[in-house]
Amino acid sequence: MVRALPRILLGFVFIVASADKIVDPAGFAEIIRNYQLLPAMMVGPVAFFLPWLEFVCGAMLVCNIMLETATAILTAMLLVFIAALSANLYRGIDVACGCFSTDATKASGMIETIIRDVILLGIAGLVFRFRRSQL
Repeated sequence: MVRALPRILLGFVFIVASADKIVDPAGFAEIIRNYQLLPAMMVGPVAFFLPWLEFVCGAMLVCNIMLETATAILTAMLLVFIAALSANLYRGIDVACGCFSTDATKASGMIETIIRDVILLGIAGLVFRFRRSQL
């Protein structure tokens, strides 16, 4: 059971994070646009697709299905999130992270958000480490 905790925790975090973005893709698109990292034509598709990917991968972890695939995808997403936040921190652009809300008016604590994502990355590492014992 202890070995399943990181898997369930990480899955639950991504399921919760996806909910508001699935319900409000236009609001999430505005947050993505504020990052100033993607071409305009990519913002809409990313705003629609990314939350569903978060949800499906999170559900896969919670349900103990295709752990390596789901964890690899979430790890890649976390690395992209950390890079995007770090790029905006470096450029002095304070944006709402869009992590758990589509409210673009809330500026995030960028450093705290990066730290949280690094911690989630560590939890993903534990999921990889414990995956064999969960099959």
